Amino acid sequence: MNTVIRDKAHWEITTRRMAAWLTLLLLSPLAQAADIVDTAYVANALTRGSIIWDVRDAPSYKAGHIPGAVNVGDVSSVLRDPNREDWLPVEQTQAILGRAGIDLLNKEVIVYSRTGDATAYYALSGMRHFGSKSGKVYHGGLDAWQTAGNSISQDTTTLPPVALTLSPTPGVLLWNNDVIARVNEGRTQIVDTRTAKEFTGDDVRAIRGGHIPKAVNVPYEQNWVDPQAAVKLASKEVKTRDGMSLKAPDELKKMYAALDPEKEVVVYCQSGVRASLTATVLRDLGFKDVKVYEPSWLGYAGVLSAPAEREVFLNVGALNGRVGNLQGRVTELEAELARVKAAR
Repeated sequence: MNTVIRDKAHWEITTRRMAAWLTLLLLSPLAQAADIVDTAYVANALTRGSIIWDVRDAPSYKAGHIPGAVNVGDVSSVLRDPNREDWLPVEQTQAILGRAGIDLLNKEVIVYSRTGDATAYYALSGMRHFGSKSGKVYHGGLDAWQTAGNSISQDTTTLPPVALTLSPTPGVLLWNNDVIARVNEGRTQIVDTRTAKEFTGDDVRAIRGGHIPKAVNVPYEQNWVDPQAAVKLASKEVKTRDGMSLKAPDELKKMYAALDPEKEVVVYCQSGVRASLTATVLRDLGFKDVKVYEPSWLGYAGVLSAPAEREVFLNVGALNGRVGNLQGRVTELEAELARVKAAR
């Protein structure tokens, strides 16, 4: 009988210890399963040797960045084909990242830019595509870092080069044929993260305007506390990017309540950047199968046989005429400026 009591007491103590250990583990920054992390997580990551990747352009990086962060320039231009606006081929991507020491296959890599900048999410999307299992994104970026009272650095960080052998992971990004097949089947949930005018075809930014059939339009700015934050910042109505912080999880869940988190969701925009932010938000909300359509509307519109709603074609002749008129006006203004300078 005493043995039974002792065994029971031992079991209770062991159980309590395990519960306490699990609680500490879950509260630890290391235990954050979410792709989107906060300032405390980044500060902790720096102490444990994670790679912090600043995805802004080189001048912005040199002006000030998170201490220890590396930079290869603006991801939107350095790592993308300028015409198709898709990721560069694997060989080129692994060469650029390898030279910079960004070992996305073996180390945790946290990407950041400014608060709300979808470019950081695009970098994360690319890392996941190329095989990263430990990629994170710091939504608050440099703004949140400084607001928290942390210092910034102007020193360039150089990491030892690494030999990367990247291999695209199927199902992270989708391409034209993948999406067209899903559209024809008619069962996939599709989210268009472009503006309302792009969605309706009133703002044409490709060979065609309109949207993918049955897509629901939730502009990516709707994920922000203030969807008008970028407009207000541009007009100097506000001075900070605070409005570009993410809404609370409960608000985001309500916004996407019409979607089934158990079923596949395909997210697209114009070229995959804005879509990457929404896709990451959905994954963090518990959506099981979220994919980014990498070519997005730029690629879809170019496949003229792909069905579209609110379809409108770009009048290339009229566009060229407007460009020609603008060029003529610029030439006149340059000539006038030259005359004014000569008269002084």
